[in-house]
Amino acid sequence: MLKRCEVNVEVKCRPEGFWSATEVWIQKPHVANKRLCGAKVSEYADVDADKLRHSLPLLTGTSEQELTDVYRFLHGHTANNGHRGARSWRIGRRTVVPKADLNHEGANAYKEIIVKDLIRQVVTFLPVEDSRDGQVIFRKGNIYQIQLQLKADDWVLSLCPLRPDEWHSDGVAYPNLSWLTAELLPKLARWATESKASEFKSTLSLIPIEKYSVLYQELKSKYKEMVKVWPEVTDPEKFVFEDVAIACTFLEFVLFINIIPESLKKDMNMCSVQVLWHEERAEKGLTSKQSFVDLGCGNGLLVHILNNEGHPGKGIDVRKRKIWSMYGPDTHLEEKAITPSSSFLFPETDWLIGNHSDELTPWIPIIAARSSYTCRYFALPCCFFDLCGKYQRRHCKKSQYREYIDFISEVSTACGFQTDEDCLRIPSTKRVCLIGRSRTYERTEEGLAETRRSDYIRGRQASHRGSANGAPEDPAGPPRRGGGLGSAEPESDWGTGFKPRDKEEPVRNCAALPRCFVEGVVLKVATALLGLTAEAGKEKDEESACSDQGGNKWDAGGSLSIRDVAELLGQCTLQELKKECGGLQTLLKNSHQVFRVEAGRVHIRDWRRSGPAQATQATSKRKNQMSGARKTRLCWFHTHHPHGCPLSIEDCAFAHGEEDLQPSTRPLKKFRN
Repeated sequence: MLKRCEVNVEVKCRPEGFWSATEVWIQKPHVANKRLCGAKVSEYADVDADKLRHSLPLLTGTSEQELTDVYRFLHGHTANNGHRGARSWRIGRRTVVPKADLNHEGANAYKEIIVKDLIRQVVTFLPVEDSRDGQVIFRKGNIYQIQLQLKADDWVLSLCPLRPDEWHSDGVAYPNLSWLTAELLPKLARWATESKASEFKSTLSLIPIEKYSVLYQELKSKYKEMVKVWPEVTDPEKFVFEDVAIACTFLEFVLFINIIPESLKKDMNMCSVQVLWHEERAEKGLTSKQSFVDLGCGNGLLVHILNNEGHPGKGIDVRKRKIWSMYGPDTHLEEKAITPSSSFLFPETDWLIGNHSDELTPWIPIIAARSSYTCRYFALPCCFFDLCGKYQRRHCKKSQYREYIDFISEVSTACGFQTDEDCLRIPSTKRVCLIGRSRTYERTEEGLAETRRSDYIRGRQASHRGSANGAPEDPAGPPRRGGGLGSAEPESDWGTGFKPRDKEEPVRNCAALPRCFVEGVVLKVATALLGLTAEAGKEKDEESACSDQGGNKWDAGGSLSIRDVAELLGQCTLQELKKECGGLQTLLKNSHQVFRVEAGRVHIRDWRRSGPAQATQATSKRKNQMSGARKTRLCWFHTHHPHGCPLSIEDCAFAHGEEDLQPSTRPLKKFRN
C-alpha cells in the first residue's frame, strides 16, 4: 500500500477550470514561485497506458522495475476499470528556469515529466535533473500529484506527494511541501474558479527565458545604483527596472526563420528557429552592433543602457529631462519635437524604438517602413492615440487595450511588416509590445507597398476627420483607396492633423493651485466633517469617541462621500480644480495630513491610528520620504481643530506653532500665489 498524504481544499469549479489552473502552474510557475524566472514547455503527446509505461523509463533514465510504485501512483484506483486501454493520457516535459542570481554555476538543469490523466483530472509531476556530465537524476522523492475529485457533491482539490518522508527541498526549484499546500494549492483553487482566457500571449514568448534571466540579473546589478540618484519625480524603481527589462529584450532579441516546415513546428526544442541579435550579425557577416533611434525617449535611460552595451544610437524627445545631464557624453540624446514627415526618416538606422511614445506610437511602423527596406521597429503602446488625435473605440466586445494593440498591428501590416506580438516582464499594466522584424513583400515591390501605405494613411486621416465632424465611421475599418490611386512617393509632410506634445509639461495633481485656494477647500471640508452629528442623521466615525493623550475628548468628525463633498464646494471651485488637470479627490488625497480617503468616502485623519500596523505600503514610503522634513510644516490640527492636535508636540511630525518649525532639508512644493 502506498502511503498517501493529501491536503484538500474545497473549491467551486468544474474540470475545465482545473485544467486551465494547472496549465498556469505548468507554463508560468514564476507567478506563484517568485524564485523562478519561468519555464520552457515541450509539446504534449497523447498516449495510452502501454505507451506511457514504455516511455517513462526512457524519460527518467530508470527501468520499469524501479517505476513500479510510480505506475501504481499514476493509475490510482483505476488500474483495472478500462482506463488502461484508453488513449487518455498526455505526457510532456518542462524545464524550470530559476532566477539567475539563485542558479549557481554548475547547477543541474531542472526538468519535470508532466503526466496528465484526462479521465481522473490528475496532473503528476516527475522531477528529473540533467547533470553537467550528461547523467539523468530521477528525484523519485519529489513526485507529486494535483487532482480534482467530486466528493459529497463538492469538487475538492488535493495535492499528494508520492513519498512525503523523502521530500527534498532546495527552496528554489523544489519548494517545501508546506509551501505547496499552503501557497500553491489555494492559488490553484482561485485560478480554477476565476479561469479566463487571456487576450495576450505569455510573457517573453519570443526570447529564450534562461538567457533573459542571466542578462537581466547582470544589467539589474549594473544599473541599480540609478535608483539612488534618480532626480525625476517619477518612481525610480519602476522606470529603472522596466528599462533594464526592455534592454534585455533587445540584447537577447530573437528573430524567427520565416519558412519552417510544418513537421518541424511540432517540436520547437529540436529546431533552431531563434536567432539572437548577435546571431543576426553573424548570419549577415556584420561586425558592428545594430543601431537604433528611440523616438520619444523620455528619461533616456533605455538609450543610456543600449549605448553603454555598445549599440550606436540616440534618443529624441520634445523635452529634456533633468537626468539627461547625469548620463555623460557617451549617451546621445536630442531635445527636438518630432513630426511625421520626410524630415524624420532614418535610412541608416537598423531599429526604431517607440517605448511608451504616446502620440508617436501609430507612426512608428510608418516611419520605419519609409526609412528603409531593412529598418525594423519595436513599439510598446501605452496611451491610446490614432494617427491624428485620440483613438476612438469601435469594438465593445474587446478590452480597450486589446483593441488598441490590434489597431497598431493593423498599421504595421498596412506598412508591409511581418508583425510579432509579445508580452514583456516589466512592472507595468501596459506591457504588450509589437515588433516589425521583416517585410511581407520583396524589395523590388517597394513602390507598390508605398502606394498601399499612402492610401491607408489618407484613409485613416479622412476617417478621423469624418468622425470628428459627426459623420458615421465605418466599423470595419478606415476607408482605403486601394489600387494605384496613391502616390508611390511619400509626401514631405504626411502627418496631417498630428499634434506633437507641448514642450512644457502641464503641472498635474493640483500642485499648481494657489495655496490660499487649497487651504480654503481643506478648511471648508474639514469644518463640514467636524460638524456632522448623529442627531443630524450622519453616523460619526468610531474615532469620534476616542480621547487624546491627555484623556480629553478628541472629535474625529464624521464622513462624507466624494459626491457630497463636491456638492458642498459648488461649481466655481470644482471648475477651478478641473482646469488644473486634477480633481477634488486628488486634492483631498494630496492633503494627507488632514484627510483619509477610503472607498470613496472622506474622513478626518486621526494620527493616533496611523501606526505601523495600519500603515499601507504607500503610507510607509511617504513616512520614509518625510523623515528628512520633520517639523518643516505647521500642524493643521494644532491650528484649526477645536480640540487641537491629538498627538503631543514630541510625537507629531508637524510643527505646533511657529517656534516649533525646523529648517527644511528638501525643496518645498511650488505653489502659485
